[in-house]
Amino acid sequence: MKYLLVLAVLWVAIWLWRKNRREEMRDAQREKAARAQRQPAAPAPPKAMLRCAHCGLHLPASDALGGPGEAVYCSAAHREAAERG
Repeated sequence: MKYLLVLAVLWVAIWLWRKNRREEMRDAQREKAARAQRQPAAPAPPKAMLRCAHCGLHLPASDALGGPGEAVYCSAAHREAAERG
């Protein structure tokens, strides 16, 4: 008799686990479908790149330092070196 009770408890535990697992899978599929319907964000446009007049390093225009004339530099030390020499 006690074996039947253990078997029944085990059967109920497995049944509940499988039921919850099915619900999790359904929820995951719904989330995946909702994500697929959303429009993907547009990628950011590429940044303009400039070349350092002293060392030749390419860097974004927003990080470049202006120098004499239209020359751009990657650091203040390179700008100063160009002004001296």
